[in-house]
Amino acid sequence: MDLTYRPRRLRQNDILRNMVGETHIPADTLIYPLFVVEGDNIKEEIESMPGQYRWSIDRMGEILEAVITSGVKAVLLFGIPHRKDEWGSSAWQEDGIIQRAVSYAKKSYPEILYITDVCMCEYTSHGHCGIIKGGVVDNDRTLDVLAKTALSHVRAGADMVAPSDMMDGRVGYIRNALDKNGYENIPIMAYSAKYASAFYGPFREAADSAPAFGDRRSYQMDCRNICEAVYEAKLDIHEGADIIMVKPALSYLDVARKIKQSLKRPLALYSVSGEYSMIKAGGRLGYIDEDRIIKETALSMYRAGADILITYFAREIAGFIREGSI
Repeated sequence: MDLTYRPRRLRQNDILRNMVGETHIPADTLIYPLFVVEGDNIKEEIESMPGQYRWSIDRMGEILEAVITSGVKAVLLFGIPHRKDEWGSSAWQEDGIIQRAVSYAKKSYPEILYITDVCMCEYTSHGHCGIIKGGVVDNDRTLDVLAKTALSHVRAGADMVAPSDMMDGRVGYIRNALDKNGYENIPIMAYSAKYASAFYGPFREAADSAPAFGDRRSYQMDCRNICEAVYEAKLDIHEGADIIMVKPALSYLDVARKIKQSLKRPLALYSVSGEYSMIKAGGRLGYIDEDRIIKETALSMYRAGADILITYFAREIAGFIREGSI
């Protein structure tokens, strides 16, 4: 048979497949999310996220050493305070959980890049991402609180801040606060297209951040919209965002592709708790090959346009990279 074109020629073995592979994942583009809690000697597994834990500051070293050993270079910190109130006031206090965690980690493990989540949902008694007025989240009153929180994180040692609240104008407010206080070189990674998603369920257990009433659809994005996501990302760039983000990842690869093609700016995808928990559950039940699913989904995210991937599987993916299996 006379076949000039045989694509299978380059699929014959691992060396050839790796040589012509179009999508590659550098380990230093992975970010590992980490939950920090008040208290001492705490390593508490999150029931809905097997293999993920809440850590007290005095035991953070265990996970940070594991992150360094894996080859992952960055973590995204979420704080879970003892005390919550209507205003989320512990979010910006100098001795808050994140402020103390960043200060400790930065001094003890300076080789890691520390990114802090800036939002109110973990800190408010009502679980919403901003200040409540008249039964709804007051966008403009929340901006000052977010800016104070971001500034307090940076003063404690954060290398980057990541506002996840989805308030209009918050990137500009934070950028202005940082610049006025001499932190013009601190980058902002904006949760630009954060959808009101059912994939966040396990995270809300992990961070104790479920809303006490209503839902977050008045500020998080409508799952049906893609043009709006591009618009949101453009606004964040205009306000000073250095990195833009799509969250969740797996069900929004089309959004990631559209934003990357339209804006050509550094793009992060957040593979969220629900994605993690589904894969872990399927693996434990023997319904799927867990390792292969982790690799395949991660590759799909980079193929869609991700430059950075925030994932609870960051350490596993870094391991696959080391062994040359991804």
